[in-house]
Amino acid sequence: MGHTEADLVQLLHTGPFHLALRTALAVRGLPLQRVQHHLAHRGVKVGVTSLSYWQQGARRPQRPESLKAVRALEEVLQLPDNSLIRLLTDDASVRGDVERPAARSYRSLVEASGAVEALLAELESPVDGGLHTVGHHERVRIGAAREMVGRESQHVVRAHRDGIDRYLAIHHGDPGCDPSRVEVRATENCRTGRVRWHAETGVLVAELLFDARLRAGETYLFGYGFEDGTGGPSGEYVRGFSFAGGQYVLQVRFDEAALPVRCRRFAQASAGAPRGGRAELTLTGRHRTVHLVEQGVRPGILGIDWAWT
Repeated sequence: MGHTEADLVQLLHTGPFHLALRTALAVRGLPLQRVQHHLAHRGVKVGVTSLSYWQQGARRPQRPESLKAVRALEEVLQLPDNSLIRLLTDDASVRGDVERPAARSYRSLVEASGAVEALLAELESPVDGGLHTVGHHERVRIGAAREMVGRESQHVVRAHRDGIDRYLAIHHGDPGCDPSRVEVRATENCRTGRVRWHAETGVLVAELLFDARLRAGETYLFGYGFEDGTGGPSGEYVRGFSFAGGQYVLQVRFDEAALPVRCRRFAQASAGAPRGGRAELTLTGRHRTVHLVEQGVRPGILGIDWAWT
């Protein structure tokens, strides 16, 4: 598989570490023996076998001497300072394909985590699903009764190992949601597989099957959605990110019969942390929407909340 400088730039931003390293080696045209030679001249001793394991994802550099070697690799491969180290810090190579639950509040997201884990286990989802997000554009619709009518996603992912052919999407409705009545829609480049839900927490997990089996490094664009409308009034839309990722865009559209008096974006470092990054959002004219854009998602929480009175 050929790699370009543009591929390298993208992977240094999104990871995972091993794929970024492999791409850098390919773009620079350096065999591992030559890399080892350059490292030795910088006083860094590392075996060809270790370098091979790192670029395959079989092992991760963790010890101080290994991290020193990674910093030297950045110099040898003419990469920006800390570009590879940052991917290790972000733990990018273990990003899963599991979409983090969206919820009315992060507290309810956390409370539902046990149900989510059980449903994922039922679907035999591995800890590392083999995918990480490059870009995610999400649209949420709020109805005339102030309820979440539904949401749609256009998602771009990149495989970091061969053979990936599915994605698990999680929907967490507002209080009162009946997940058995939620409709899953596979809209672009995928089809719906198995669907499981947990009635008490309003959580639903849907398996989305790709139209192709991906190789490591390949990207895939697909679309899907959930038709809900079964929950009570909604006051916010929240998404938690356990790992660093690509671009995230969230748009919320309101019915003309139920327009909020105030909308704000926010961010949190964790569930217990105070909300920061506040910014007032103004509804667009006839389209009645607000949105946020996060160019490089970091671990934490992003969302939009609104007030009805």
